[in-house]
Amino acid sequence: MKKIWITGAEGHIGTALLELLEGVEYQLFPTDIHEVDITRIEDVTQFVHVNRPDVIINCAGLTDVQKCEDDMDEAYRVNAIGVRNVALAANEINAKVIQISTDDVFDKESHIPYNEFDEVHPKTIYGKSKRAGEEILTQLLNRFVIIRSSWIYGIGRDFVDELLGNVGQGKTMEVPNNQYASPTSAKELAKVIRHFIDNEEYGLYHVVCPGSCSRYEFARTILSLTGKTGELELYPVVKEDAARPTYSVLDNMMLRLTGIVEPQDWKTALKEYLDETGGME
Repeated sequence: MKKIWITGAEGHIGTALLELLEGVEYQLFPTDIHEVDITRIEDVTQFVHVNRPDVIINCAGLTDVQKCEDDMDEAYRVNAIGVRNVALAANEINAKVIQISTDDVFDKESHIPYNEFDEVHPKTIYGKSKRAGEEILTQLLNRFVIIRSSWIYGIGRDFVDELLGNVGQGKTMEVPNNQYASPTSAKELAKVIRHFIDNEEYGLYHVVCPGSCSRYEFARTILSLTGKTGELELYPVVKEDAARPTYSVLDNMMLRLTGIVEPQDWKTALKEYLDETGGME
C-alpha cells in the first residue's frame, strides 16, 4: 500500500485529492500548516522519517498574490524554502515529489497558450517565488513532477465562491474582461495527479481544463449555469493590475505528447462542479 503525504491538505487541491483517494489502496497522510509547517526543516524531516511516504504531494503555498507583494520574505519562505525542505527530506527516503505550481511564472505578454517548453519570465513576487520553488526542486531531485495550473476552484474561498456569495445580495460586481486563463476544477486536477502517483513518469506538466476565457466570461458562465443570471449585475472592466497576469492560458502539451488523459474542457468541468454543489459553496 503506497503511503501518500499531502501537504496543504485543507486547500482546494488537497480537499479534492482526499475525496478522490479516500477508500483507494493508499495510506493517506494529510497535513496543513498547524500540523506540519513546511518552512521548518526539522518538522518536515521528522514527519518524513516517522511516516516514510512513497509520494509527497506538495499543495502547500502562499497563493495570495497581494500578500506575496507585501511580504516578499514570507513568499519565498513558503514557496521556495518550503519546497527545498520537502525535497531534501524526500531525497533521504527516495520519495517522489509532486509539486503544484502556477501559470503566474509567465510574463503576461503572449496571446498564444504557453506550453512547457516556453521560457518563463515571472513579474510578480508570487510568480517569482513559485518559479524559485520549481528550480530548487529540479536541482535537488530526480524523482519529481511539477504541475502548473490556473484559476483553480473547488470547495472553499475562490472566484466561484465569491461570485455566488454576491448573488441575491443586491450587489453589483466589476469583473475584468482583459484577464484570460483556463478555469480549472480541483477535481479534474486531482484526477491527473492520481495518474502521477501510480506511474513512473516525471518532469514538468501543464494541467488545466482545456479552453480559455476572460474573467468576465467566466463569471457570466457561472451565473448562466446556475440559472442566476438576473440575480447579480456584472460590469466588465479593463483592469491594469501588476499583481495579476492579463494572459496566462496554459497548453497541456506534455499530457498530449505522453498520452496522459487531459481534464475535461473548462465549461463541462464547471457545469459538473456546479451540479454537484447545487451552485452553492
